[in-house]
Amino acid sequence: MALRMWASSTANALRISRTNLIAPAFSLSRCFSTVLDGLKYASSHEWVKHDGSVATIGITDHAQDHLGEVVFVDLPETGGSASQGSSFGAVESVKATSDINCPISGEIVEVNTKLTETPGLVNSSPYEDGWMIKVKPSSPSELESLMGSKEYTKFCEEEDSH
Repeated sequence: MALRMWASSTANALRISRTNLIAPAFSLSRCFSTVLDGLKYASSHEWVKHDGSVATIGITDHAQDHLGEVVFVDLPETGGSASQGSSFGAVESVKATSDINCPISGEIVEVNTKLTETPGLVNSSPYEDGWMIKVKPSSPSELESLMGSKEYTKFCEEEDSH
């Protein structure tokens, strides 16, 4: 976000507008979104990091970028269950409120309580400090239905081009 603001202010200072530029073959949001190798991705823009018997889940950099500044995160209680494709919480940003869907089914074993007081962690660190829940998968084979980093990058590019 800071980089985009800097680019915008620099363009203004240099009196460059989008109309002066050759039409780019990419959007700025895609250019700056990070997709990490080793994670699995859902088409609803959540990521999963499966490590041993626990899977950590959050929303992708692409998703947080499209949402804008996150101001509130609604997460479930520990001990509940989550189903693949079903909503387990919501993210409220200055632009909109969006459901967060669980990419895999399982028991919720931990919730990131830091997001209650600091929801902006979803923006500043979507893959590290901004994780949302940890799940003990009930059907680990569901991970195979998710996209890898290359597939997810292509998916985002195609989605953004429409």
